[in-house]
Amino acid sequence: MVSDRPSQDGKLSPGAPNDPVPFGKYFLLGLIARGGMAEVYRARLQIGQKRLLAVKVMRPQLAREARFIDMFHREGKLAMVLANRCIVETVEVGQHDGRHYIAMEYIGGRDLTQVLRRCQETQQRIPVPHAVYIAARIAEGLHFAHTLAGPDGRPLVIVNRDVSPSNVRLSYDGDVKLLDFGIAQALMKFTSEIGILKGKFSYMSPEQIRGMPLDARTDIFSAGIILHEMLTTEKLFRGDTEFALMERVRKAEVQPPSTFNRRVTPELDAIVARALARDVADRYQSAQQLAADLDALIAGYRFDPKELRQFMRQLFRKEYAQEQEEMDLALGVTKASSVTISNPRIQTQPGTGTPTVNDPIGPRVQGSGPLGPPIGTAPPSPFPEGSQQRAGRSTQQGVPPAPASPPRAAPSVDPDDDKPRGFWGSLFKKRK
Repeated sequence: MVSDRPSQDGKLSPGAPNDPVPFGKYFLLGLIARGGMAEVYRARLQIGQKRLLAVKVMRPQLAREARFIDMFHREGKLAMVLANRCIVETVEVGQHDGRHYIAMEYIGGRDLTQVLRRCQETQQRIPVPHAVYIAARIAEGLHFAHTLAGPDGRPLVIVNRDVSPSNVRLSYDGDVKLLDFGIAQALMKFTSEIGILKGKFSYMSPEQIRGMPLDARTDIFSAGIILHEMLTTEKLFRGDTEFALMERVRKAEVQPPSTFNRRVTPELDAIVARALARDVADRYQSAQQLAADLDALIAGYRFDPKELRQFMRQLFRKEYAQEQEEMDLALGVTKASSVTISNPRIQTQPGTGTPTVNDPIGPRVQGSGPLGPPIGTAPPSPFPEGSQQRAGRSTQQGVPPAPASPPRAAPSVDPDDDKPRGFWGSLFKKRK
């Protein structure tokens, strides 16, 4: 049944999988996320291909100014030419009934912020090979954008400036996607005016904090921060005040990830250190160089990308099952198939249902717990609950996952590993 209520009191009716609401050529199937810039809805075309999309609709108060509309459309059109497996696909930029929107592929999964939070909650880490693979795909997407040329052959000189965990999407199929890449520059141009920069300082480069000219190497620094945090499950830069935080970023004094996680090898420490060099001349000069070093390291782990799919489905087992049901309902699939999750690295603690990950890269730091020692007092979280769940490719139905790679011997786990530590641990204690 299709609802005949396109809006109520000037607000869009979000709809639901069993109560779709028309919006131009689309049916809205429910609100995914709400942010300072826009609201994001799950949607599908009214006529044509059965495919889930994410429709991002600009907030009406921003649409009152022509300059915001111009930037929204201009940068959205730029996103449409960013055709790479590691960047979310932008399908259309348009408007309907005075509302400006960007339609993107829908990615069933979670953003990296939510993954890190869940790892803290379940007292585990993203396994080292998984973290290296994710960082390599981030670097791959960045390199594609950095080197993209226009129709005239001239480089477009794209710099994201907003590479952060909330803008990295991990799908239940094991895909890694950069989100909102094409409109990142437009967002940064007026974030100070609408107040959505808060929490972004933690992922800026020293030169960005100083207000200096930026190039591709600022995105490389941000990618290095993400890699460091995936390996340690600790915030890299934080401070009690914005000024203190900005000073830490300016100094860029970084401890090796192996300080917190002895599964990190010296080779990986060196890659992280080079990505996070304070001086841009000492940093990776291109994201391609970073991706190449990370991919070379992955080869030594014998990592199969399918393991990321298994990790995500196990880590968010209930959410994945609910997602499948909603997608079946939205697309009119009458029979949902069951999927068996099997991975030798992912096990369930008896009697708890809590997933644990066996990572074969060596013992943890003695007595440090799974998340490393806490660093100072945690500031207000830059990882808000319900952070952006946007855009992506739907999970295929009826296709069981491929078997994971053969099991390898896993080390014993320190008894201190049962204690939640660090930034996300403090966050969860406060919320409880």
